[in-house]
Amino acid sequence: MKKVEAFLVSSFTDNGTGGNPAGVVLGADNLTDDEKLKIAQAIGYSETAFVSQGEEVDFALSFFTVTGEVDFCGHATLAAFSTLYQEGIVTEGRYLQRTKAGLLAVNIKADGHIVMQQSLPEYRGTLSYQVISELIGIDTTILESTLLPIEIVSTGLPDIIVALPYGYLDKIEVNEPITSDFCKKHEVIGIHAFELCDKTNTVTANCRNFAPLYGISEEAATSSASGALACYLTKYLSGSHVNRFTFEQGRLMGRTSKIIASVESSELGVQKVSVGGFAEKIGRKEITLHKAKQVLETT
Repeated sequence: MKKVEAFLVSSFTDNGTGGNPAGVVLGADNLTDDEKLKIAQAIGYSETAFVSQGEEVDFALSFFTVTGEVDFCGHATLAAFSTLYQEGIVTEGRYLQRTKAGLLAVNIKADGHIVMQQSLPEYRGTLSYQVISELIGIDTTILESTLLPIEIVSTGLPDIIVALPYGYLDKIEVNEPITSDFCKKHEVIGIHAFELCDKTNTVTANCRNFAPLYGISEEAATSSASGALACYLTKYLSGSHVNRFTFEQGRLMGRTSKIIASVESSELGVQKVSVGGFAEKIGRKEITLHKAKQVLETT
């Protein structure tokens, strides 16, 4: 029998509210993958981060949804390092984490703001407006009117980036069965849709993220997809070598989140991608693992 304490943390909060909840388990070195999955299922959030000691790095992180392991999760990373900071395990400064998406740096500021390095972008091809129209319930002509391509972009996890005219983001109705099948076939996590805001707005774009293949009907804040979107916007809409974007996500879920993404590029392409925000601890949960019967008790 094992007793595991999980921290419940909301990531990418906006003035202390909203955000996307994640589970965090510290000292996870002796947990098996099966136990991690059981714990993630008991917590019930879209992702849970498991923090272990790392060889030649500061920490090794693994991430589990309620259905299985994923290579990387930004909002769970933010939750994990915010917890490490608030528990006094680390101080402000730069740390290196090992993930299945690679070695990624994390910077912690004195005020608790966390900035996470992401992988350099991979542009994995474009998709037709007609195909995506069938997945999200938005007419093909509306998608075409943006004059922006639908593209699979990854800065750690591949997502389908979909531009919508302003006013149509809230009208998306995802067909979850065919979207799950499509994402599995194309080896992507899900769909990250956005609408650009007016240039006078402090927010660059409003976003929604859907990953039904991983049991996530909609997510309130998605770091990896925000990094991918920042690279997408840098590629198609911006000529500056340093670009900073502010994204809002989760509004329709009643959990408005604020995500800051930045991209540094040169004539050779993108050189650095980072995503940052704040996190708030919202609770704790004790989980008892009974190995023989694989039964979980939570308190």
